[in-house]
Amino acid sequence: MYKLSINDFHKVYQELGCDQTGVKILRNKSQMNTILIKNLHVGAANILKQDALSIGADLAVPMGVIVARDKYVNAILIATNKQLEILSRKELAQPFGLKQIAKDLKKFIFPSQKPTQIMGIINANEDSFFKNSRFSGKDAILRMEQLIVDGATIIDLGAVSSRPGSIAVSPQEELARIQPILECIQKEKLYEKAQFSLDSYAPEVLHYALDCGFTIINDITGLQNDEVAKLAGQYKAKVVIMHMQNDPSNMQKEPFYKDVIEEIHTFFEERILKAKAFGVEEIILDVGIGFGKTLQHNLTLLKHHEHFRYFGHELLIGASRKSMINAIVPSSIEERLPGTLAIHLEAINRGASIVRCHDVKEHFQAIKVHEAIIHA
Repeated sequence: MYKLSINDFHKVYQELGCDQTGVKILRNKSQMNTILIKNLHVGAANILKQDALSIGADLAVPMGVIVARDKYVNAILIATNKQLEILSRKELAQPFGLKQIAKDLKKFIFPSQKPTQIMGIINANEDSFFKNSRFSGKDAILRMEQLIVDGATIIDLGAVSSRPGSIAVSPQEELARIQPILECIQKEKLYEKAQFSLDSYAPEVLHYALDCGFTIINDITGLQNDEVAKLAGQYKAKVVIMHMQNDPSNMQKEPFYKDVIEEIHTFFEERILKAKAFGVEEIILDVGIGFGKTLQHNLTLLKHHEHFRYFGHELLIGASRKSMINAIVPSSIEERLPGTLAIHLEAINRGASIVRCHDVKEHFQAIKVHEAIIHA
């Protein structure tokens, strides 16, 4: 006998010969969750502890909880998906805020992850941090066609650098840089071969791109501008909501969070509500690696990346050749492909289903090998 390393519970139990009802039950019993609950009323902690133990789960609490030494405590719940389902029903009738916790617990029972898509990067500006991503005119079109051949299902076009310390340009300048490319995409009907995303937060520029067949808005400001949200709703476009502390000109000047996971969670919560209020139906979340974060913030976000599946939307990871790799192993931008692949493959393991990268061909091969191992 040997211990199984299971990534696809459904497949394993099907191969064993279980019926479909049994597969679902066993899958939920196999998936273990460790959930940090902050500022839990001590009364709620005692109730939840007893209810968890009664069904074979557990709640780790500080010493002194049983005698209510502190009014509010942090706790860690350890439970399978099946146990979360049971607790979410049991706690609905309990006091001390457990009704809301019951509703939240159900959101941690994540559905099967979608197949990984690769988003290839094209920059139409001369100050992009990676020179090999810079293209203009016909060269940009040829590069896009090659990225599609190499395995990209999404092409992300941008014309304004968002590297640390960069200064924004006017919407007029931004549009001037990419207008010829947009018109070529429309003329050649390239949007029939892949999805097209515009990395922009300028309504005028986004409007032009959406008229040219683009279907994704990649907004590093996370729908800060109501006009962008309005456009997305009108065109039924997908929106990438990215988190960034401050703006590119100053985002890396001593970024600070009391709790980076909790603060980005709150940000997503607010911006998702805003997006839906404007009629946006398809949302993708991006924690914004390197956008107002220290190395430790980035590592923490990657380590706990799966948490953000809580919202029920696809997760995008974009750490391609970023400086966090250099902070771990000194390396030039040209030398950071191995580090990029390591980050992105781990992010896929932790819930990402869209990978934004410069090196599409290399990512396609790495992801295919990774998937072969998982589904072997």
